[in-house]
Amino acid sequence: MSTRRIRKDSSSRDQDPTPALGKTIQRLRKAYNMSLGDLSEQSGVAKSIISQIERNETNPTLSTVYRLSRALDTTIDEVLRSEGQPAFLEHQAKSGVPILESQDGLCRLAIAGPLNLVEMVQWYDFRAKPQGVLESDPHPPGTVEHLYVLAGEIEVTAGEASHRAKVGETLRFRGDLPHRIVNAGTGEAHAMMVLVVRQLGAGHSGDV
Repeated sequence: MSTRRIRKDSSSRDQDPTPALGKTIQRLRKAYNMSLGDLSEQSGVAKSIISQIERNETNPTLSTVYRLSRALDTTIDEVLRSEGQPAFLEHQAKSGVPILESQDGLCRLAIAGPLNLVEMVQWYDFRAKPQGVLESDPHPPGTVEHLYVLAGEIEVTAGEASHRAKVGETLRFRGDLPHRIVNAGTGEAHAMMVLVVRQLGAGHSGDV
């Protein structure tokens, strides 16, 4: 994403969102009397990767967690839930929310999601003054961006294709292509953006 500035609270602390993930996967696997090989066959996740996850030696992608949870007949929420975990994990003050600005200074992105999940999912509060342009380089293959317009009119160009959306409308587009987001209206544009990394299979192209 082409930007010129990021503001971040230096006191913010990294948090591990899945401290009990390995133990949970192992507990569910054994409850179903499944070997590592059985779970690998059912989920399509390599046995060595599952073993590393159970030993908390790797941080799996959201796609991997989804495949394992499906093979274990449960949900991602249940797999990621940690016993004894407090109801509120973090309160991020306004001054601690990272802010990105576009090269032209007319677009502003507030990073609403936790920074330690950026390799799986990212979400932003997007605001742009008239004629504001946010240009981005391709994200990892399979990435999909979801943009919901809260105010104004926004035009998105992904690759060679362009599409517009007004208030209450959503655009979903390939984030693994060069793309640009433009305020196509006369007033300020406001949108919620969610970026899901590797949501699509390699080479798959979705329609708007």
